Amino acid sequence: MPNYVAKQLTRYKRKAPKRPQNCPFEPEPVVYGRKSQEMPKKVDGPPVSKEEKVYIQQVIGSFLYYARAIDMTILHALSAITAEQANPTESTMKRVKHLLDYMHSNPNAIIRFRASDMILNVHSDASYLTASRGRSRAGGYFFLGSLPRDDEPIWLNGNIHITCAILKLVADSVAEAELGALFINDQEAKIIHLILEEMGHPQPPTPIHVDNTTTAGIINNTIKRQRLCAMEMRYFWLLSQEAQKMLDVSQHPGAENMGDYPSKAHTAPIFRHVRPYFVHMKKLHLVLPRAPSPSSRQGCAETLGDPYIRGLPLPRIPISHKLKPDNGQTMSVQAAAKWTSRA
Repeated sequence: MPNYVAKQLTRYKRKAPKRPQNCPFEPEPVVYGRKSQEMPKKVDGPPVSKEEKVYIQQVIGSFLYYARAIDMTILHALSAITAEQANPTESTMKRVKHLLDYMHSNPNAIIRFRASDMILNVHSDASYLTASRGRSRAGGYFFLGSLPRDDEPIWLNGNIHITCAILKLVADSVAEAELGALFINDQEAKIIHLILEEMGHPQPPTPIHVDNTTTAGIINNTIKRQRLCAMEMRYFWLLSQEAQKMLDVSQHPGAENMGDYPSKAHTAPIFRHVRPYFVHMKKLHLVLPRAPSPSSRQGCAETLGDPYIRGLPLPRIPISHKLKPDNGQTMSVQAAAKWTSRA
């Protein structure tokens, strides 16, 4: 969609910012200590006028299709603003201007698809108590690739669907929030699964990555479920899907979960780091190395030499350079070039 963003910015009379804006949505300040789990006090300010309310709704409608089709990096910002569009305030207007400044700095997003084995892969994640009124947000990344194998890098591809939604029910725990996100993502995955089969692409049980051990244990029946009756009953529809071999849920470290980005707001440095994984850029990342398990760091006082840095999602090193997975083998540029040549 060339020049689409430029036309919208001209329509809304938003001039370019003095400095590039690399973050579509300003995250809440981090709170440490005893009050870290409490809901932040929201200061909205006075409500806006009717003309400004219409302006906010028009901006959301103009960029929502663009976000779903191409630039998924602004979905979280649009979702957060949409939750306030019925009764917008000056804080909402400030966030809209912040988003428009970001679109000025990143006007032409590109998404590229490559030839693959046409196996649906899903990365599911949730952020607990990060949405308004004590709710949680679900995130999901859907792409077509190969069947993932343990201790082997994951071949990435352009996304065919993104989940960025607020759970309707208030989750009582992180596990319930993760289970709710998995419930939403699997509903979408089942539809895509059937579409791919009708198109002539046989599908194995859809591999779904989660980063919560309790959620994976509930679905795979590796933990006792006597005390889970307090969780939402509909979420346990996933158990029947697992019994019918429609999904294959596996737990992996959250650092390698592609669904982490749309589930929460990030700062500008993290955004600049993860952007090449989601949209086509010069430093495009083609493969995703596996992150080591947290247990591998126990008793280790030195850096392990893996590409993941603590506190940052997705690996830091460019995948275009040589990569050494945990098994000691070397993946060179030729492996990535071979994948690109298949497109």
